[in-house]
Amino acid sequence: MSRSRFIALSVVLDTLLVNVGIVAAFWVRFFGRLPSFNFSAYLALWPLLTLVYLASGYVYGLYEPERTEGAWGVAQAAFKAVTLGTVLTVAIAFFAGPRFFSFSRLVILIAWVFHIALLVGWRVALLGVMHVSRPEQRVLVVGTGPLALELASELQRLKGWGYRVVGLLARDEEEARRDTGEFPVLGTAAEATRVVREQSVERVIVASPVALRELVEDLALSDETDVRVDVIPGLYEIFIGTVDHIVSDIPLMELTKPPAPGWYTSAKRAIDVIGALAFMVLASPVLAVADLAIVLTMGRPVLYSQERVGKDLVPFRVYKFRTMVRDAESSTGPVLAVADDARITPVGRFLRRFRIDELPQLANILRGDMSFVGPRPERPFFVERFLTEIPGYRERYKVKPGVTGLAQVSGSYATTPERKLKYDLIYMYHQNLLMDVQILVETLRVVLTGRGAR
Repeated sequence: MSRSRFIALSVVLDTLLVNVGIVAAFWVRFFGRLPSFNFSAYLALWPLLTLVYLASGYVYGLYEPERTEGAWGVAQAAFKAVTLGTVLTVAIAFFAGPRFFSFSRLVILIAWVFHIALLVGWRVALLGVMHVSRPEQRVLVVGTGPLALELASELQRLKGWGYRVVGLLARDEEEARRDTGEFPVLGTAAEATRVVREQSVERVIVASPVALRELVEDLALSDETDVRVDVIPGLYEIFIGTVDHIVSDIPLMELTKPPAPGWYTSAKRAIDVIGALAFMVLASPVLAVADLAIVLTMGRPVLYSQERVGKDLVPFRVYKFRTMVRDAESSTGPVLAVADDARITPVGRFLRRFRIDELPQLANILRGDMSFVGPRPERPFFVERFLTEIPGYRERYKVKPGVTGLAQVSGSYATTPERKLKYDLIYMYHQNLLMDVQILVETLRVVLTGRGAR
């Protein structure tokens, strides 16, 4: 069970059990009855009381598993949280007015006992299961200084939550020879990729700022390893990012987190479908004129489809208006378009200049292959080459490709793949709906002016 799932399970079960405890207390206090005069006060207050108990649990760390290690830690935290919730319940019942004063004080006392038993009981039972079934997370700490050793010790203390520190990485060979006590030094930061593979490491935490840049390049953007990379942030990292996790009192910032949250992906998909349907109707005159112009100047076919690589490196066929002469690559094989490309016809150059050749990709959006905004999809031939030549190129395939993107509105039509990748990564890790709107508006400006398209 992951940490996020444990937290979600805790909130759901506590919500249920808090109310079960109160109802059971009424049942005991009134000998198997739920008198309407007294019980109605609870029915009117139960949403507020539930929030009070959840907030009390949060205060005492019931939803931060690292703060409640072991059965005794759980019992202490639950006792304090339930006691605080009970005191606040009494205060609410007292100050809510005469209608709510009928909330039995003896019921509140009995519920206090039930709540401690229930909230401690299910957590201790789960802890017993988790010690057997919880998957192990193998952690490699980069650094051998006091902060790195403190972090490694804290993670070792939390081994009940699956953490296992396999060892440390030193900054250089001289530092690697230092005695670090119980944690072995497995190499230097330059050897991180090798150590990750050999030790089956799932998470790397950087506690040595000197090694940060090298590790970002070797691990966070590596095509050879699939590992989570965290860093203990300095002031600079805090200025440009957000702290994602805290171990004891040590903040951590994840460098390899997903590009976008699930809600954003779902919202973006809904907007894509609605927008594509609406735009098909609005652009129908342009589609008809482009179709006619191609037939009159280049003949058929009007459209062509080509295999491209989409999210998770899954291939799909993209649709575009034909802008090149027939059999444009029959003698050259796959080549990237360049400025003043001789294969592009005069009509095709006009269609490209104003991005009209991309309009058939509305069908790709409806099919779910693409989005309005995202990295442009590339052909398999070039993807295979770029994966080996450009560090971090695989990152851009964590999201759906787009009809337009930051690279397309920020650079020229034939800018280098390396520069396009930088724009793609900037978009991926800072994307939001407002940014999508800005890119679409900028795309409209490019369409109307032809800027950046040749």
